[in-house]
Amino acid sequence: MEIGPVEYIIVGFPENEFKGEIVPELAKLVESGTVRILDLVFITKDADGNTAGMEIDDRDEFAVFDTLEGEVGGIISSDDIEHAAAALPPNSSAALLIWEDAWAAPFAKAVRNAGGVLLEGARIPHELITEALSSLSASD
Repeated sequence: MEIGPVEYIIVGFPENEFKGEIVPELAKLVESGTVRILDLVFITKDADGNTAGMEIDDRDEFAVFDTLEGEVGGIISSDDIEHAAAALPPNSSAALLIWEDAWAAPFAKAVRNAGGVLLEGARIPHELITEALSSLSASD
């Protein structure tokens, strides 16, 4: 099976202010074949700093994620949950999501077939790229 690049993100929700706007947009990415969800876990940290990882079916407010298609489960480990929880302030939560960039699978296969190997890759934070693009347009 060919697989595209796999990424993860940790999205924090300070003060546990989770809203459902993420689900429809993520569903569009899945339905269009842009991404394939491989795993999704929710992490909470209470006011005393106690953390817990939860699956989609563990809490009613996560039920909306149950509508997403994917092969959810088994990739995220307890170490991954601990890593994500370490960055959370007390009384907050996060979603840890792993997905395949399905759109890039043919390109990744072509790179491998050409004998290429990935030497480095990273996601550029939104704030940095918008600042760089803004600087470029200001200099025109």
